[in-house]
Amino acid sequence: MSPSDIVQTEIVGEIAVLRFNRPDKRNAVNDALIDFLGGWFAAPPKGVKVAVIAANGDHFSAGLDLSEHVERDAFGVLKHSRRWHDALEKVQYGGLPVVAALKGGVIGGGLEIAAAAHVRIAEPSAFFQLPEGRRGIFVGGGATVRVARIVGADRMTEMMLTGRRYSAQEGLRLGLAHYAVGEGEAEAKAMELAREIAGNAALSNYMMIQAVSRISDMAPAEGLFAESMAAALAQTSGDAKAGLSAFLAKQKPRFD
Repeated sequence: MSPSDIVQTEIVGEIAVLRFNRPDKRNAVNDALIDFLGGWFAAPPKGVKVAVIAANGDHFSAGLDLSEHVERDAFGVLKHSRRWHDALEKVQYGGLPVVAALKGGVIGGGLEIAAAAHVRIAEPSAFFQLPEGRRGIFVGGGATVRVARIVGADRMTEMMLTGRRYSAQEGLRLGLAHYAVGEGEAEAKAMELAREIAGNAALSNYMMIQAVSRISDMAPAEGLFAESMAAALAQTSGDAKAGLSAFLAKQKPRFD
């Protein structure tokens, strides 16, 4: 199976669009997809400033591809889970802002991928679900950190115990999505936001990705010091000076 059979990639100016490309499988996640994401975000193409993750077909991702399930012992499952963790760490912290266009099922592993994105846009068809309890398994791709950070541990426990589906509007209310758009409009909105984000100062974008979620895991005193360090780096850069000058001149900033 070639990479294009799993994910279609397209470069549009400073934006890379990655579309899951297994619509006949409802874009279920297999090892090849996880390996692709980890490899791509570890070394994105030169000149790309923002990534958009979208999907061909009716569903963002129906979760783990159980048709390709391989029976593993406990050590094998542990290593497989850590493989997901490594790949999605690169999605979240690789250095590129990531915008996800969501539709149809955003289930299990699909939700874990979406939760690693920094901006999420949901169409009316989108629904969010963690059905692991119905399958006798447990999340292993980072949901206990990323999804629980978004909805809270209590809500995530309920999602897993009941397998309840949350609609696009419910997901918006819970923070699983940041924007709600009309049917068929998520990718266009994602591109619009990606262009805006690409126009930000690169160092500011990098600090936002690297610092905010890490600071939220720190004790207050350590978090405040880390915030000061991030501010010091960003606000003494050439881009900060250009941004301030443009603001005072009531002009649109242009960053190097």
